Amino acid sequence: MRFASLGSGSEGNGLVVEAGRTRVMLDCGFGLADTVNRLARLGLQPSDLAGIVVTHEHSDHIGGAGRFARKYALPVWLTAGTLSMAQDMDKVDVRVIDSHALFALDDLAVQPFPVPHDAREPVQFVFGDGDKRLGVLTDVGCSTPHIEAMLAEVDALVLECNHDRTMLASGPYPASLKQRVGGRFGHLENSQSAELLSKLKHDKLQCVMAAHISRKNNTPALAQRALAGVLHCADEDVRVACQSAGFDWINLTG
Repeated sequence: MRFASLGSGSEGNGLVVEAGRTRVMLDCGFGLADTVNRLARLGLQPSDLAGIVVTHEHSDHIGGAGRFARKYALPVWLTAGTLSMAQDMDKVDVRVIDSHALFALDDLAVQPFPVPHDAREPVQFVFGDGDKRLGVLTDVGCSTPHIEAMLAEVDALVLECNHDRTMLASGPYPASLKQRVGGRFGHLENSQSAELLSKLKHDKLQCVMAAHISRKNNTPALAQRALAGVLHCADEDVRVACQSAGFDWINLTG
């Protein structure tokens, strides 16, 4: 199994997961041409995808999904709550999922799990191929025991490090937006992400990726330092998903 990011942040998100002959895109927050170009950087074209899996209805995650899915005749998997709030889903092959139920997508096993975020029925996912498991957790205001149970013993983790508490407090956002971002239904702060990571078993972890990093309220270095302190590794050993380029393919081995 392998995975790569098209880009990660408030301006758009997309992640590709591949197992065997199956490739799916998690979220599609970019425009049509931009998405095609970002896929090409990974050596892919739209016809290589089996479909799109969506976490929630915010535009940086779903904004390009409808148009892309219609253009390339791809199915879209999402919760009923997300569908009820989604825009531009007319004439799309929509597959409604249960936020707790594992489902098969050809060679991939896809496990959604609910998370606290300011959306109608948001979920995050664990992807597996029967041997390796990739956990993805972004757009969540706080951890829960259920989240920690779902991410236990994953082989790789894409983990939100959205903001630094001090930078958010002193930054340019209005007070209402600061409260939203830093609240229980907002986004994870670096120390929260580190605390969550500390509760997971690290024996199988091959890779931890810091993701959804705010350009105004955080820096990659701060995010790396927070997670590296838990993993007892060098800061640079924690990889970063950036907004412009995401990250290249990462293979899960062994």
